[in-house]
Amino acid sequence: QVQLLESGGGLVQAGGSLRLSCAASGSIGSINVMGWYRQAPGNQRELVAIINSGASTNYADSVKGRFTISRDNNKNTVYLQMNSLQPEDTAVYYCYCNIQSTRWRTYWGQGTQVTVSS
Repeated sequence: QVQLLESGGGLVQAGGSLRLSCAASGSIGSINVMGWYRQAPGNQRELVAIINSGASTNYADSVKGRFTISRDNNKNTVYLQMNSLQPEDTAVYYCYCNIQSTRWRTYWGQGTQVTVSS
């Protein structure tokens, strides 16, 4: 069984920073793509950033230059450093990973709330 455990959300003022972490545990063979999505109330879940096993990254236009995704393969952990946060970044952030356990499948974290006050 594979689990993803997220941490690092919270309340921050506009212009502030937060760092999200997501650690995968359990019966893990390999991990290729890791990433973060977010969902604000009334909105669809949207991609924030992804990173592949070769450390290539891709970001939503709305977060480019402010957010940085990284991974520690030794710890099976993906991070999202969020700087210059704005109220429109308020959402529940979900990590996801494509993991080979008994087979390849996508796993999701439980979600962590990020609230940015103006």
